[in-house]
Amino acid sequence: MLKKFHIKLSKKHENLLIQIFKFAIVGGIATVIDFVFLYIFREFCHFPVLISNTLSFCISVIYNYIASVKWVFDVNKEKDAKKQFIIFIVFSVMGLLLNDLIMWISVDFLSIYYLLAKIIATSIVMIFNFVTRKMFLE
Repeated sequence: MLKKFHIKLSKKHENLLIQIFKFAIVGGIATVIDFVFLYIFREFCHFPVLISNTLSFCISVIYNYIASVKWVFDVNKEKDAKKQFIIFIVFSVMGLLLNDLIMWISVDFLSIYYLLAKIIATSIVMIFNFVTRKMFLE
């Protein structure tokens, strides 16, 4: 019986590790999209940092939603797709607000270079995103 429990527990942990790995791949691609558009909006379009950050974040969220639903999370097919999308967007907006807050404090008050501030903000928001999506999409 103990061996059966260990196998079941190990399988659960293995599935979680695979899911975290998939989340990291999707998140990595979304991060590249986010950083590329942040750089384009800031350096070529000369938009302010927070506007550039908000626009780039929104573009990456669209990719992230599609990839997360199709590949990372075992989305409950019986739940209303519109409701799941709204939940995803609500938590993405919360992530965006957290991201913008960290960027604002880092750049305007701590005088951290905006790309370094973006690395810090992205790292923190990534944890928030995984936890909320795991809780509310599955």
